[in-house]
Parts: sequence; C-alpha cells; structure tokens
Amino acid sequence: MSLAMSRSEREAFLADLHVGVISIEEPGGPPLTVPIWYDYAPETGLWILTEENSLKGRALAAAGRFTLCAQVEEPPHYQYVSVSGPIVSVRDADREQDSRPMAHRYFGPELGDFYTDSEKPGKVKAFTMQPERWRTVNYGKLGA
Repeated sequence: MSLAMSRSEREAFLADLHVGVISIEEPGGPPLTVPIWYDYAPETGLWILTEENSLKGRALAAAGRFTLCAQVEEPPHYQYVSVSGPIVSVRDADREQDSRPMAHRYFGPELGDFYTDSEKPGKVKAFTMQPERWRTVNYGKLGA
C-alpha cells in the first residue's frame, strides 16, 4: 500500500493551514532553514512574504528557488508535503492584499489586524514558487 498522497490530496493538504519550514540554498554552507507562514493555490503556486533585506529575502533572491515542508504531527496519522521549485514571481507586497490576508490566515481577523497594523515599516516582498518536485506521506492510509 502506498502512503503517498494523490495530486488532489497533496494540493488540499498544502492549501490547508500549516506553518511551513522553508529551506533555501546558501553558497558554501548549509541551507537556511526556518519556519514561515505561506499560502498555496494550485493555479498560482506557493507564496511567502519576507523583508527584502532580511537573511531570507537575500537568500531567496540569490538562490532563485526554495523548498518548503508542511506537516501534521498527530500520531498515528502523521502527514507531510514537501515541495521544491523555482521562484516564478517576486513583487512588492501590498499590506491590504498580501500582509493582512496572510496575518488573518494564521491569527484570525482581530489578532491578524493588530499584527498587521503594528508591523515595522520595511520593504516586504512576495515570493511565489511553482512546485516542481513533490514528496508526500500520509500514514492515515494505514487505517489505524
């Protein structure tokens, strides 16, 4: 029995609410690997927000690609989706169209608004990745 997710299962999982762990290649050293908020839709890809001059922002601009892993840690139904691919779009993020919806996704409307309204000014970029490589596991398929 395969524990791999189907295309529709993996896309639904990735679109669901998880904190992702992003890994970005860095020349001459190990990858930068840190937790990050993200959003995903099959028609647009996976997108993240980060300040242009942050360590993540500089690493993303240099690497031109990244990997993100999202998981559910509830035994016996452990699941994960890992996606890797090129960055296909980089643009200035808009507070109302990007930052606030992302904060609402993770914090809900009230705390999301507080978070967005208290953000320090900075040049935030939206990086969109088009997944090329998928790795998935769903131990819930074991029927436990």
